[in-house]
Amino acid sequence: MDVLKNRFIYLSISWFFLLISLFMLAFWKLNLAIDMTGWINIEYTYEWTIDIDWIRNMLYKEKDLILFNDKKVINNVWIYSITWEKAFSIVAWFDSTINEVNLSKLKLDFKNKIFEVLKQTNSTIIETKYTNIWKSFWDYIRNTAILTLVIAILAITIYVTYAFSWVIWGVSVISFAMITLITLFHDVIISAWLYIISWYFFKDFQIDTFFVTALLTILGYSINDTIVIFDRIRDNLKKFGWKTWKNWKDLYEIINLSINETLKRSIYTSLTLFFVLLTIFVFGPVSIAWFILAMMFGTIIGTYSSIFIASPILYQVNKSKKLSVYKKVVVNQDDKIVV
Repeated sequence: MDVLKNRFIYLSISWFFLLISLFMLAFWKLNLAIDMTGWINIEYTYEWTIDIDWIRNMLYKEKDLILFNDKKVINNVWIYSITWEKAFSIVAWFDSTINEVNLSKLKLDFKNKIFEVLKQTNSTIIETKYTNIWKSFWDYIRNTAILTLVIAILAITIYVTYAFSWVIWGVSVISFAMITLITLFHDVIISAWLYIISWYFFKDFQIDTFFVTALLTILGYSINDTIVIFDRIRDNLKKFGWKTWKNWKDLYEIINLSINETLKRSIYTSLTLFFVLLTIFVFGPVSIAWFILAMMFGTIIGTYSSIFIASPILYQVNKSKKLSVYKKVVVNQDDKIVV
């Protein structure tokens, strides 16, 4: 498979989707989850059977009755069952522009009203937990997430620079690190864009702390796949990069060879992970479905970028450079350990 032959097509596709992703993230109104805004979370237990759909419809009606200055203050409500327990949770997020005193009162009014209606339909329902979070929590989460992403990307870049230093002559060590940085940025941004697009099909999916966690996990998976291919390129450069060697190959051949040698491994590993994630997404708890969806997108994009983006960019950056003889490591035979 000659991946480098169509490298400009792959790079153009990624560049196109990257621009769209950046535009949407910058200018579209993001569907923030309750932990990103002012919100409440109420948990209940029960003994008798409950009708989740009925409760959901009741919530939609009651939320419209909570007003402040004749305006609705509840943006949305959501209900989900707690797996393997006779319990369910109701979450609702409010207009965070309202001052804290009035907003706190509105939240309590909503909580009391909901509990009153639930008790009338099922007397065994008991409120077990009430959590009230302010918008300042989202500000903290956002700033921490950005800082964490930046630190993670910088740490990965430094690691790649160190891991590939003093090994390859004729191919820039810095290029390995910078290309890794580019592909990580590519994977995170496009995965986030695909997640945004999914809102048209899954209205409940929102940006929350699970989403931030998924982005960090995508970084780890993406770098793993990219490093595997880069490491094979490094080994093949050492093996075939000498012009005096009878099996000498140029950089184009070496990179294509390395991709093909790791192609099955990358695809099989990614498919295995994807099917596991898909199973959890379909049959797993609703509370982590958003995280799993983001991971599924990251798996697809990370695999694509490792094969069709990272390696072609590596070739473009170094194609005009001359490969030179590599520094040989002298091994002392007396140091060998026989097991």
